[in-house]
Amino acid sequence: MIYRLQKTYTQVVVATGTKLVFVSGQEPEDIHGKPVGRGDLAAQARQVFGNLGNALAAAGARPEQVTKITIYVVNYNRDEHLPIIEAARVTLFKDHKPADVVVGVAALSPDYLIEVDAIAVIDHSAANSARTP
Repeated sequence: MIYRLQKTYTQVVVATGTKLVFVSGQEPEDIHGKPVGRGDLAAQARQVFGNLGNALAAAGARPEQVTKITIYVVNYNRDEHLPIIEAARVTLFKDHKPADVVVGVAALSPDYLIEVDAIAVIDHSAANSARTP
């Protein structure tokens, strides 16, 4: 069960469950390991969140079970980049808002502008639904 205290973003997530899933940083690469969208943050963000969804599914987790993500962005500019990231993020998470942090970095792997990692909590004994207190 995931409990959220929600405003425009989630400041606190309290999760209970029986299985933790840790997803390493997902990069903007296609299924063949080739970079996607060189110089295009929107294309890379869509790819990264798509890859994150695939990784979660492979681990038996659903997007609404994600409790925390970390988003790394090269030369992060909040006003310019956050709307682009949010548009890609909502394609995976819909209305679910895990706790998150956006970290501006000087560089990632060559030509990568964004990377996202995640933690999910799966509760096999409950209905696996989230509720807000």
